[in-house]
Amino acid sequence: MNEPVLTIVVPCYNEEEVLPETMKQLLNLLEQLIAEKLVSRQSKLLFVDDGSKDQTWQLIYKASLQHEAVKGVKLSRNVGHQNALLAGLFAAKSVSDCIVSIDADLQDDISIIREFMQKFHEGYEIVYGVRKKRETDTFFKRHTAQGFYKLMKAMGVNVVYNHADYRLMSRRAVEELERFEEVNLFLRGIVPLLGFRSAVVYYDRKERPAGKTKYPLKKMLAFALDGITSLSITPIRFISLIGFISFFVSLIFGLYFIFLKFTGHTQTGWTSLIMSIWLLGGLQLIAFGLIGEYIGKIYKETKRRPRYIVDMDLLNLPLRATSRDAEEPIHVDVKRLSQSN
Repeated sequence: MNEPVLTIVVPCYNEEEVLPETMKQLLNLLEQLIAEKLVSRQSKLLFVDDGSKDQTWQLIYKASLQHEAVKGVKLSRNVGHQNALLAGLFAAKSVSDCIVSIDADLQDDISIIREFMQKFHEGYEIVYGVRKKRETDTFFKRHTAQGFYKLMKAMGVNVVYNHADYRLMSRRAVEELERFEEVNLFLRGIVPLLGFRSAVVYYDRKERPAGKTKYPLKKMLAFALDGITSLSITPIRFISLIGFISFFVSLIFGLYFIFLKFTGHTQTGWTSLIMSIWLLGGLQLIAFGLIGEYIGKIYKETKRRPRYIVDMDLLNLPLRATSRDAEEPIHVDVKRLSQSN
């Protein structure tokens, strides 16, 4: 069996502080994998710039000139981590036998990519990188993350516990993933739906060596809400259940108060009346908000807007913008690339 062509896809957003070290470590790892004959010499690193406002793209472009194995894709604007990851996966699938996705912050242990490749050679088409424990997380983040995975399971969503977006996928798996055309694509729930033979590799998560996290609490909550509403209608059913329960409870209380009226034991109760109004009003607002979330997703889907727009693609640039006799890309493209951002 010939060595498979591996592409490591790295979504980047304002990662200029950590990116040089990330490139260095991933290039060293790629050389080791080539020497061990686990991957082909045609294997690449593909960095996806998700509309960064710092020097991220300049670093990617300069590295692509210095190292043949380094390529880049520049998106026209910031579209979010999931869409940037998709852009990298779909750009790489035509030139790869398998693709590994990993964040740029080096918190995921890159050494287990070797185990990913060993599993791929054994015939697995999807390999999940799963954290052994969450000791490096804060108390709040650890418990909210664990609660999120348990909540997703309770709602019938098939997610891999403690797995983020560190995984290997075969070309066939990525091609099938591309058939999922919905705009609201939550990869952690969609990838298990592919159903291909899969395996799990466990690792310890590291501290971020430089830069700041791009997922503050606000983004984490929005991401969790998107994941739940993209893959499950259980919240809508839960609202319906609350509505039925409220109806039957009010019916019982109505009969009870009618009984009190006829027995002469009724008393005016302003507090109980106000609390009931507030309770029902709050439940109604929550219901409207949740229904609105689903309607908003339907609205986005019906417009069929593209998930992302590629501004520059260095991975496929040599196929259309260079010649065999040229030592560097056509000057107009180089000028545009160097001045981008």
